[in-house]
Formats: sequence, C-alpha cells, structure tokens
Amino acid sequence: MERERVLEVKDAAKRFRNGRGIKGVSLELSRGDVYGLFGPNGAGKTTLLKLITGLIRPDRGTVHLFGKPAATRFEEAMSRVGCVIESADAYEFMSAYDNLKLAARFYPGIAAGRIDQALEEVGLAPYKKEKAGGFSLGMKQRLALAAALLPGPELVILDEPTNGLDIEGMVDIRRTIERLAREQGIAFIISSHMIGDMEKLVNRFGILQGGELIRQERLQDLLPEGTTLEQYYMAQIQSKKEADAYA
Repeated sequence: MERERVLEVKDAAKRFRNGRGIKGVSLELSRGDVYGLFGPNGAGKTTLLKLITGLIRPDRGTVHLFGKPAATRFEEAMSRVGCVIESADAYEFMSAYDNLKLAARFYPGIAAGRIDQALEEVGLAPYKKEKAGGFSLGMKQRLALAAALLPGPELVILDEPTNGLDIEGMVDIRRTIERLAREQGIAFIISSHMIGDMEKLVNRFGILQGGELIRQERLQDLLPEGTTLEQYYMAQIQSKKEADAYA
C-alpha cells in the first residue's frame, strides 16, 4: 500500500544577492520517512527548509504539502507541519510548560492537555515546572521539538537538531524521532552535519552542494556494501568539486 505523500518540491530555486541559494531542487517525502539533508556550510540547506515552510518565496518552482500548493493555500498546507528552523529558542525565565503554553497561542484549537502530551513525547514531562534557563542544550532542543509537535503535525522540519549536543543528547533526540516516525507515522526532514549519527536514523537522504541536490535516494539503495554514509557523502562532494573545476 502506497503511503501518503506529505511533501513534494519541484524545481525550486532561490538566489540571493551574494550569489548563494538553491537551484532546481526537487524532492519528495511520504508518511514515516526520515529524510536527512546533508551538505557543507552555505550549500543551501536552511534556504531549502525556509522555502518549504514559507519563510521565503522561491524564484521559481513549487512546494506542495499534503497535496496543497503552499503558494496559494499556505495556512491549510502548513496546518499539518511543525518546524524548528535555525535555533532552539526558549524564554529562560519561564518553565517548560509555560514556554509551550505561549507557543500554543500560534495554533488555533490547541487543548491544554496537548501541552502535557507534547512534553511526554519528548521526555520532558518530569521537568515541566522547571525554568528553561536551567536546562542543558539537549533539553532545550527537546523543548523546541515539543513546540514543533504541539499541533499534532504529520511532517516535522528540523534544522540541525543535534548541533552542539553531547553523545547522550544526540541519542535522546534520535530515539525520539525514530519512535515518532515509527509509532505515529510522522515524516521528518532534518538538516544536519552529524552524518555518522544521522546514518542510524534516516531511511532517505539528499546531498546539497553549491545549491544543487547532487544525490538523493533511499539509504539502502544508494550505499555500496561496506560503505558508510560519511564515506559516500565525502566521495560525492569531492566528485562535484572536481566536475565544477573542469566545467
């Protein structure tokens, strides 16, 4: 049985004055997919995520969320999406619960019980009354993930969710994402530099280099036997650099 398509990006392009951006990017996600988006700094990862979430508009191309065109039916399309882009901000003088209570104001119809449920989903329920200022970076990342989960999304977009975390924090975030994808069928698209850690999590991945999506497919289909995702990534980046040098 074919899974529901949750995201479809076709030929998306965005160019900034400094020459950076993305060009001709196309990708698809279905329910339960965990898609890793990899690439060096400046490759266009955050630009692509901002474009998907409507924070910036493409120069060309289309984005469909759950079959709805984001350009003309944005609110309807985004109603099933949660995201954390660029930073896991929290009001440090407020408790975890109050931070989510404030975030819930941006989503119509969020019941009070949903806040407790979101905290439970990320393992922060025992700390709901503690101020975020006393949280470790890993706990703040989990609080940000809880905020993204508030509307009960079917697609979650995360920008560097394990950035700066220690090993324990990375494992906690990874296990939470694995469980939500498996048990609830939530699809995730995650940008990250932590390729070794993400290899244990993603079932699909794409490599961005110079604004182009140079490779993407299912993990099991693309990796030669005995090759790690990190090795494959480095080989593809080097191949693209050499091709550009001779272009």
